[in-house]
Amino acid sequence: MGLKVLSALDTAKTQYYHFKAIIIAGMGLFSDAYDLFCIAPVTILLGRIYYSDHNHKFQIPAVVVSAMVAVALLGTALGQLVFGLLGDRIGRKRVYGFALILMVLSSFGCGFSICRSKTCVLLSFGFFRFLLGVGIGGDYPLSATIMSEYANKRTRGAFIAAVFSMQGIGILFSSMVTMTVCAVFDKATNASKDHHSHTMAADLAWRIILMLGAVPAAITFYWRMKMPETARYTALVEHNVVQATKDMETVLDVNMNQIMDDASSSSSQTPTLPSTYPLFSKQFLHHHGRDLFSCAATWFLLDVVFYSNNLFQSNIYKSFLPSDKEKMSAFRDAYTVARLQAIITVCAAIPGYWATVLLIDRVGRRNIQMMGFTVMAAFLFAVGVLHNAHPGDKNMGFMFLYGLTFFFSNFGPNTTTFIVPAELFPARFRATCHGISGAAGKVGAIIGSIAFLWASQDKDKSDRTVDKGIGMTGSLVILGVISLVGAVITFLFTPETMGRSLEDNEIDNNANLNNEANGLVGLKCLSC
Repeated sequence: MGLKVLSALDTAKTQYYHFKAIIIAGMGLFSDAYDLFCIAPVTILLGRIYYSDHNHKFQIPAVVVSAMVAVALLGTALGQLVFGLLGDRIGRKRVYGFALILMVLSSFGCGFSICRSKTCVLLSFGFFRFLLGVGIGGDYPLSATIMSEYANKRTRGAFIAAVFSMQGIGILFSSMVTMTVCAVFDKATNASKDHHSHTMAADLAWRIILMLGAVPAAITFYWRMKMPETARYTALVEHNVVQATKDMETVLDVNMNQIMDDASSSSSQTPTLPSTYPLFSKQFLHHHGRDLFSCAATWFLLDVVFYSNNLFQSNIYKSFLPSDKEKMSAFRDAYTVARLQAIITVCAAIPGYWATVLLIDRVGRRNIQMMGFTVMAAFLFAVGVLHNAHPGDKNMGFMFLYGLTFFFSNFGPNTTTFIVPAELFPARFRATCHGISGAAGKVGAIIGSIAFLWASQDKDKSDRTVDKGIGMTGSLVILGVISLVGAVITFLFTPETMGRSLEDNEIDNNANLNNEANGLVGLKCLSC
C-alpha cells in the first residue's frame, strides 16, 4: 500500500487543497519579502532621525547599512540549516509553525526596539532582525519541501514556483504599506514646523511599517497548524504507511479504496529504494554530492548577483528620483523610494515569477535556469557599459534595460534554485539539503550586499561616501561574469527533474547499489 500512496500523490488531480497549500506555504515567503525589502525606506526614516551632517544630508553610513543587511542574512543562513535539519529529523509539520511564530514575534520586536537613543535602538533592531532572519530562513526549506511532497509530478514545478512567487506579492505589499503610512504621516505633520514633532512621527512610522508585515503571517498560523504531515515523510521516513494513507484521504479528498484503485491503475509502480546511509557519508557524497554542489553553487552565485542588484537600484535609478531630497520631508523621501520599488515589482519582478509558474513544467527547470543566468549576464554587461559611457544621462530605455535583469532573475535562477533542491534528494535528506543550498545562497548574499556595496563606492576628501562611476561599472561587469559562471555550472551539473516523481531521482542515484539487498529493504519498509 505504501507504493500506492506515493503513486496516488504523483497522479492526483489538482484540487482545492493544493491551492490552499500554496497560500499557506507561500505566506512565509510573503513575509520574507516584506521584511527584507521594506528595509530601504525604513533606512531613510532612520537616517532622518539619527543621522544628519552639517549639510543636512541625513545619510546612514555604509557600514551601518551593511551591518543591518548582514545580520538578517546571517540569521537566515542559520535558520535554513537548523530548520532544514529539524524538518528531516522530527518532521516538517512539527517545526513549520515554530518558524512562522519566530517571524511574527521578531517582526513585532523590530518595531518595539527598546529605548530611543541611536546606539540602543540600532542594537535592539539588529538583534530582532537576526531572529527574524532565523525564522525566514527556517521557512525556506520547509515550505519548498512540503509543497513538493504534496504536489503531483505533472504540476509540481508550477506549485512550488507559485509558493515562491508570493515573494513578489510581499514586495508589492511592503511598498504599498510604506507608501500609505508615509502619506498619512506626511499629511498629518505637513502643517507643523516643529522639527521634534517630525522626528517623533518618523520614529513611529518606521515601527508601524515593520510591525504590519507580521499580520498576514499571523493570520495563516491556524491553517498551517491544521496541515497534516506530508505522506511522503510519514511513509518513507517514519515508515507509517497507514497514517500516510489517512492523511491522503484528507489532502486528496478521496477514501482509502480510491487511493488503492487509482494507484493500481497507474503505470508508475517502480519500488522505492530507501536510503540507509547517513548524511555526508561516502555513499551520500557518491550518490548526491554532485547534486548538492550544483544546488549550493548556483544558489550562491545567484544571490551574489541578486542582492547586489537590489543595492544598486538607488544608484541606477538616481536620475528618476527627486534631486532635492534634502528639502523633502522624511516621509516624502521614503514614499518616492517605495513607489519606485513598487513600479519595478509590478513591471519586472511579478511577471518574472509568473512566467516561471506558467512555463516551468513545459520548458524545464534546467533550461529556465541556464537561460535566466545567460540573459542576466547580457543585460548586466549592457547596463555596466552604458553606465560608464553615460553616467549622468539616464532615460526610460535605460531603466527598462536594467529592469529586465530582475525579470530574468525571477524567470530564471531566483525561482529555480528554490525549486530544484526540493526535488533532487531523498525524503530523509530533502529539507536538510535544501537548507544547505539556501544557506550557501545567503553567504553569497552577504558577499553581494557588503563587498559590492563597498566596491562601488569610495571616499571623497570630505570623507563622505560617494558613487564612483568606474566602480559601479566594474561591479556590474563582474556580476555579469558571475551570472555566466552560474549558467555553466547549471549546464554541467544540474539534472532535469521535470515530469519525474520525487522517488525516481533516488532510484537513479541508487542504481549502483546492491539492488537485491536494497530491494528487499524497500519492500519491507513500504509494505503493509
